Amino acid sequence: MDFIFMLTRDDRTVTDCLDVLGQVEGLGIRHIGFKDIGVDRDTLSQLHARVRDMGATTYLEVVSTDRTQALASVRTAVDLGVDRLMGGTWIDDTLGLLHGTSIGYLPFAGRPSGHPTTLGGTPESVAEDCRRAQEAGCAGVDLLAHRATEADPLDLVRAARAATTGRLVVAGSVTTERIGPLARAGADAVTIGSAAFDGSLAPRSGTLRAQLATAIEACAAAGEAA
Repeated sequence: MDFIFMLTRDDRTVTDCLDVLGQVEGLGIRHIGFKDIGVDRDTLSQLHARVRDMGATTYLEVVSTDRTQALASVRTAVDLGVDRLMGGTWIDDTLGLLHGTSIGYLPFAGRPSGHPTTLGGTPESVAEDCRRAQEAGCAGVDLLAHRATEADPLDLVRAARAATTGRLVVAGSVTTERIGPLARAGADAVTIGSAAFDGSLAPRSGTLRAQLATAIEACAAAGEAA
């Protein structure tokens, strides 16, 4: 299972994101993401370039559930040239903006709302969203499984996995204890940001590197066991 380290806390890119990259170099993190709020465009450009220099795949995740703001985030992703764009629900509009780029798009499955974002939707409706995304040509889906308000998180993951052959990324409220069950349910990757920064992944360890090492080990073990 892939571990995507999000340089975000409370759905915003951390203001010292460039310094954080220096702290985590050498851990072998191959997937790093961020959001387009929290820092200015120049910082985002520097951040993206440095992540690329580390040899990692870059991700931008859309935060807003407002169409105009979400599509503005898509344009930012295009300007930066990220590898993958996650989030948003306006599939046709987004794919139109991404046309001619190599950016892989993973829209939200289900009904995201509010801030912090929660996820409405049943396993059946999530599966339908996944099928629709795949038919449209998306690279996969972004599933806020543990933010679910209407269904068991693992039921949503299993339904999504059965409905798509694309990449299934689970984001939001992921802990080390949840990684194994998510992998067994069919997730390809998880994103973790806030939990690493607030120290809840490894409560007895104080450093960010220790938090991330715990997530890396959990994902490696889950991938071997799945």
